[in-house]
Amino acid sequence: MEALRIISDEHQALASILHAIRFMLKEVGAGRLAPDLKLFQAMVHYLDAYAEQRHHPREDPLFIRLAERSPEAADALARLAEQHAAAPARIAVLQQALEAYIADPARFEAFAQAFDDYAEFYRGHIMLEESAVLPRLRTHLDAADWAAAEAEFQADMASRDLAAHEDFAGLFSKLVACAPAPIGFGPRPFTD
Repeated sequence: MEALRIISDEHQALASILHAIRFMLKEVGAGRLAPDLKLFQAMVHYLDAYAEQRHHPREDPLFIRLAERSPEAADALARLAEQHAAAPARIAVLQQALEAYIADPARFEAFAQAFDDYAEFYRGHIMLEESAVLPRLRTHLDAADWAAAEAEFQADMASRDLAAHEDFAGLFSKLVACAPAPIGFGPRPFTD
């Protein structure tokens, strides 16, 4: 069940980025923190490249197996499939709001609202997976399902690692290093 551990770890990493952005927006809005636009861009990039383009495709094969084994999971799995399919449009709204804010600082509130909408959605998305799907995976998949799923999961991870050429662990560490205390080790300016 290494795949489940990795998915849970990824949920925690994504939740921490969401929390960091929410904290920074609150501090910027209150005038206690100067906005680091490059850090916001890097964090939104992480949400897109890692969460939407990498994490969700890793989950889908497990969800397909669960659909075959657990009819009671059908509603949750259908909602998750719709949410995964809508990912490009959802992240585009956030990216557009950030770009508008970068071009015009008066657009801060619109960016903050777009982020709040994204974060609230994502919180509910993770909670649905953690409460309605991951526990059912543990109980409904048998040893053969797990062996096949683990092999597919590892092959997908390897192919994406080779194809992406992006060091997400390194990027995550850099984001934490630049984010202000108490959520990170900064503040310090994010540089590419």
